[in-house]
Amino acid sequence: MKQRYGGSRIRLKAPWEIEKLRKANQIVSEILSELKEILDEGISTGDLDRIAEEKIKKRGAIPAFKGYHGYPASTCISINEVIVHGIPSFEHFLRTGDLVSIDLGVIYDGYFGDAAFSAFVGKAPSEEAQMLLEVTREALYRGLSKCKVKKRLGDISSAVQEVAESHGLGVVRKFVGHGIGTALHEPPEVPNFGTKGTGPILKKGMVLAIEPMLTLGSYEVRILDDGWTAVTADGSLAAHFEHTVAITAKGPDILSDGFI
Repeated sequence: MKQRYGGSRIRLKAPWEIEKLRKANQIVSEILSELKEILDEGISTGDLDRIAEEKIKKRGAIPAFKGYHGYPASTCISINEVIVHGIPSFEHFLRTGDLVSIDLGVIYDGYFGDAAFSAFVGKAPSEEAQMLLEVTREALYRGLSKCKVKKRLGDISSAVQEVAESHGLGVVRKFVGHGIGTALHEPPEVPNFGTKGTGPILKKGMVLAIEPMLTLGSYEVRILDDGWTAVTADGSLAAHFEHTVAITAKGPDILSDGFI
């Protein structure tokens, strides 16, 4: 989602807050798992969004995206060259070979959950497209592996960039990961590119949403006339994965684990 941060202070979460964040993120994880199971040719992105909203409310949660800075839906569903913020539509039907990215956020008991995955409808249309999917997922977990006390934010960013660029993929720069807690987007911003050993020191109690957005071509982005839909400027395929993670004394604790 469009990211606007109130101030620059990074707020550390108490253990009880992390458990509330875990609950919110487990709701997201469960719903994403269920949406992944029904991705099929012929279903509309509008129906996927409707189903997601029903599942959110059934669990006693609130859609975090709907109405956020005017966004009209409960999910972002981005197809092929759409990187992020694709608006669901009852007139857009999935086709075999489509690369579908679903980003979902909820509010539960005052705390936010946020995660995303990409998957193909049926089989990938090419080996190159399959590579994009697998490397984007790998980049996410490489970034998560750096979410440790006394590391620096740039260690996460550089790890994602290194994986992506070693496979010749573009790393989107316009959109970034973020802190998360009682707001959907909190400081700090977490770019998917950067220099290791730089940026804020990671501390116990930080909770971050790590979300690589990679492309088969350029990292340049174009925003469509709806003001939301972000597409690759060169029309190349894009993939997006996201987990919310807490930094603990024992290492990274993936709060949204279970759907990838």
